[in-house]
Amino acid sequence: MNAFDLPWLVADIGGTNARFGLVTSPGARPSHVAVLAGAAYDTLPEAVAAYLAEHAGGVRPGAACLAVAGPIDGDGYRLTNSAWAGSVRDLGVPFAGLLNDFEALAVSLPHLDGDDVVSLGGPEPGHGVKAVLGPGTGLGVGGLVPTGQGWTPIPGEGGHVTLSASDDRELEIVRVLRAGGREHVVAEDVLSGPGLVRLHRALAQVNGVDAADLTSSGIVARLDDPLCAETVEVFCGMLGGFAGNVALTLGARGGLYLGGGILPRIVDRVRTSDFRARFTANPDMSGYLSAIATMLIVAPQPALTGAAAWLAQRATKELAA
Repeated sequence: MNAFDLPWLVADIGGTNARFGLVTSPGARPSHVAVLAGAAYDTLPEAVAAYLAEHAGGVRPGAACLAVAGPIDGDGYRLTNSAWAGSVRDLGVPFAGLLNDFEALAVSLPHLDGDDVVSLGGPEPGHGVKAVLGPGTGLGVGGLVPTGQGWTPIPGEGGHVTLSASDDRELEIVRVLRAGGREHVVAEDVLSGPGLVRLHRALAQVNGVDAADLTSSGIVARLDDPLCAETVEVFCGMLGGFAGNVALTLGARGGLYLGGGILPRIVDRVRTSDFRARFTANPDMSGYLSAIATMLIVAPQPALTGAAAWLAQRATKELAA
């Protein structure tokens, strides 16, 4: 088999789940999509082999693009919230590329249809620089820059910047987290799935009430509970402030997009929250931020779409050389 022979393997590898799909023709959306629990496999190559054998009919892909939740270095990867680490060469595929997971999500943005996104306020997205971020097992951040040859993704680790607080309640939350052993509180400590749980417990302490032992899914499923509702409201507000900082840093006049696994489950709550107000609340740049679209991605596997688009672009360059 030669490099870029079809089908192509695409993957979105997170700290909890590994999502896989096959691309059967350039420009097509991934098919044979399956989600595997990362904890069930000791290594990424084992998970890839299991997917190909159990969900893809044992095919041998000619090329692969893997989006991983963590920093990459050439052909090497190390997941931030998992023990998986190694080289993409270990997959035994003729051509294999690596992207940061939010780099792949950024590449997907021009390929998302109208039903794949929900507006959270602002104008229609423009053609300029786009930013994308999202809370899941961690907090991912990426960007997308228009060029003469299409779009170029920008990977980053923005989820690990220091968390900022804008009012007394948020300052108290940070104080509680620091007292609990997190001396340096970063955005991911609150704006992620595990962070939502920390926020719930910290708010209980700030309010002087008892908190039920809930997962992030349990919190968003119990919005009739006052503490859970307050937790999600504070979460959305702090996410809005963080998103505004990301948009300013990247100059994201083409739109700010939210991804991740949490927000699509609470779309209506996010839309009625303080997210947009906090996004535009910068005292010096409110007008600049008000002109930026904020969109929530509700497509089921957008990073796979981005990995497929990246492979198609790379194949075109390689085969034309």
